[in-house]
Amino acid sequence: MKLERVEVVHVAIPLVSPFRTSFGTMTTKDTFLLHVVTDTAEGWSEFAADPQPRYCSEFVAGAELVLRDFLVPRVATLPTLTAALVGPAVSGIKGHELAKAALETAVLDAELRSYGMPLAVYLGAVRERVPAGVSVGIKDSVPELLDDVERYLAEGYVRIKLKIEPGWDVEPVRAVRERFGAALPLQVDANTAYTLADAEHLRRLDEFGLLLIEEPLDENNLYGHARLQSRIATPVCLDESLHNARDTAAAIAMDACRVVNIKPARVGGYLEARRIHDVARAHGVPVWCGGMLETGIGRAPNLALAALPGFTLPGDTSASARYFAEDITEPFVLVDGHLPVPRTPGIGVEPLPDVLRRFTRARRDLYGG
Repeated sequence: MKLERVEVVHVAIPLVSPFRTSFGTMTTKDTFLLHVVTDTAEGWSEFAADPQPRYCSEFVAGAELVLRDFLVPRVATLPTLTAALVGPAVSGIKGHELAKAALETAVLDAELRSYGMPLAVYLGAVRERVPAGVSVGIKDSVPELLDDVERYLAEGYVRIKLKIEPGWDVEPVRAVRERFGAALPLQVDANTAYTLADAEHLRRLDEFGLLLIEEPLDENNLYGHARLQSRIATPVCLDESLHNARDTAAAIAMDACRVVNIKPARVGGYLEARRIHDVARAHGVPVWCGGMLETGIGRAPNLALAALPGFTLPGDTSASARYFAEDITEPFVLVDGHLPVPRTPGIGVEPLPDVLRRFTRARRDLYGG
């Protein structure tokens, strides 16, 4: 396979409602799609981060520059292009995992389309559908939170994740437990909002039988998370702290986490995500697939990954309607609390041309064209 063209398509899609975390509030999914054209097929991917470097150090404008000036030129010189060669080709560029993931995924999509192979088959999926959880942002009041949780449960979601931060943690969790019962699979996500000095306060969450508390301390603080895990019963789940399979193995060995959230974009792509899955599964540690408010272009490959055998907890692979009144692909629709795993070649979806046109802010060629 030979690289012929790489294009970025900037899109801005309104969210159906504001989504608030400890990092801030989002009202629009503002990012870019990466479109790769080869001599045998075309591929698509989605850059997962935001216009501002708040969730992570990467951001939309920076990622485009890194792709244009550093990553794509290294891939363009390969005599034969495959997704497996993208990682080694760009390894000399430190960091920028989300930009690397966008490039690797678009190349992988094109490669698999040329073979006629679905991503789910390539990764080793064992399910045709995956259970869907939903992430509920921080609200202005507990009654508003309860109304949202009730609506999502009525829609069929099988697990609820609550975003928390200091001042919005124990009481919202208590209210949800009292309203919906102990049988509801419930977890919380702190997005690095606490410190180890908050351990006694976080221990108050133990009484609610949570599946996990996700990334409570600052990222890359494996020692701090191990100390915290020794002081609370709720399983600690790591997200932002895990950048690759090596980090995951170290975190498990230190008992810094007992659950792993795998976000393919954050770890450099689906090939590394599969390696993290394999490490965690070998140690008996459950994994689940996190979300970053993806459009259908990002959601489809996440569903393929979440169909691997080690994904034993429902992920954040919510239906399209959770975030968008209109998605840029055919929408993913919840059926009996599950979403179907795409089974057509590549990632299994493409942008709808008319919809993509309406949400596009700019197009630029990074290579060829």
